[in-house]
Amino acid sequence: MKELPELYREQFPYSAPPRILFDGIEVPAALPSDIFITDTTFRDGQQARPPYTVKQIETLFDFLHRLSGPRGVIRQSEFFLYTKKDRDAAYACMEKGYLFPEVTSWIRAVKQDFALVKEMGIKETGILTSISDYHIHLKLGMSREQAMKQYLDVVTAALEAGIRPRCHLEDITRADMKGMVIPFVRKLVELSEESGIPVKVRLCDTMGLGVSYPGAMLPRSVPRIIHCLRTETGITSDLLEWHGHNDFYKVLTNAATAWLYGVGGINGTLLGFGERTGNTPIEALLIEYMGLTGDTSVDTTIITEIAEYFARELNYQVPPMTPFIGSQINVTSAGIHADGVVKNEEIYNIFDTGALLNRPLGVHVTDKAGSAGVAFWVNQRLGLGGDERIDKRHEGIQRMTVWVAEQYKDGRTTSLSDVELLVAAKEYLPEFFEGESEAAAGEATGTDTLLP
Repeated sequence: MKELPELYREQFPYSAPPRILFDGIEVPAALPSDIFITDTTFRDGQQARPPYTVKQIETLFDFLHRLSGPRGVIRQSEFFLYTKKDRDAAYACMEKGYLFPEVTSWIRAVKQDFALVKEMGIKETGILTSISDYHIHLKLGMSREQAMKQYLDVVTAALEAGIRPRCHLEDITRADMKGMVIPFVRKLVELSEESGIPVKVRLCDTMGLGVSYPGAMLPRSVPRIIHCLRTETGITSDLLEWHGHNDFYKVLTNAATAWLYGVGGINGTLLGFGERTGNTPIEALLIEYMGLTGDTSVDTTIITEIAEYFARELNYQVPPMTPFIGSQINVTSAGIHADGVVKNEEIYNIFDTGALLNRPLGVHVTDKAGSAGVAFWVNQRLGLGGDERIDKRHEGIQRMTVWVAEQYKDGRTTSLSDVELLVAAKEYLPEFFEGESEAAAGEATGTDTLLP
């Protein structure tokens, strides 16, 4: 009798958004003592944008190395090996001799692909091991038994060559845990114990279907997927990774949840580039990592350097509302917010963005900014703080505020530029702006000069 695929139609009707069902079963959290990040910017990340040149890959790899910090928070970076350019890029990054991130590769579960890894001298490779019946039956046209045999043959070949295999369990959030995932991972643990070589398992939430909610049912429950693997296969946290997608806006939440319930590594990409809606942004993972561990050894200002590189060299315009890297992350437009920031910047700033991201607070001056917003811009432009700040009640500030309001009488909707504001400031506060040129206006305020 032909094996029928398990498609979980009660959760994935296809004719409607996926259902989130609950059975009330909850599992305990188990945050590992050592959590880390891995990178797939040059593999999954390149599937969602124009391919990087070898030189661009080298530069981004240098950024990843710097962002890894002294503790090597970003442990590995994976590469395609199929074209000469892919191989040239991998070689160039390997030749840098960095301990972190380690260069790894990615192949399909076929032996001819494995030959590429041996030729390159790479010590670890990812292997595509699609795990749901959507992939095994509907894409590959195999039975579970046939798929498992093929996967295990390639893993065995890797072990015989002394190479660490990393099995990518594609589409795990639509997979049968009891019937396929757990038996397969048990086999991998056995092979690892027999060979003495660690076999890693990457849990791939390929469609972004994972949920973090307590009591949610398998196969969508991130906590229960991880708990089942840890308790029923014997695999350890250091050999588990999570790889998510953002199809349902859950990519960072699911990644953090995976850490909390026992996964050691989270896989992501710079700026979140990845198929369809993207992968977990590495810059977001780094901030989450710091929040969970208290580790402040990483120079987070590198995040801003990376975003500026994408804008300058790769012609990527970061959406302004993007957390940590967008131009709006710490820029206020409302007068009442600006008034609060003048009193104490912690009131409306997520953390010290000036110190941690090299992104000082900014303000958009519009008719909504009020005298507080105007005063904030002037004081920031002049570098005045504490008792040296010009009060919003200063006559010049008040007159400049009236001027700002007048600019909007004919229906203007855009904020005033730094050049416009400097011209007005020189008129209404001349004693503070002697010798200033309009060309220098954008150099200090930051509201128009950070990321476009």
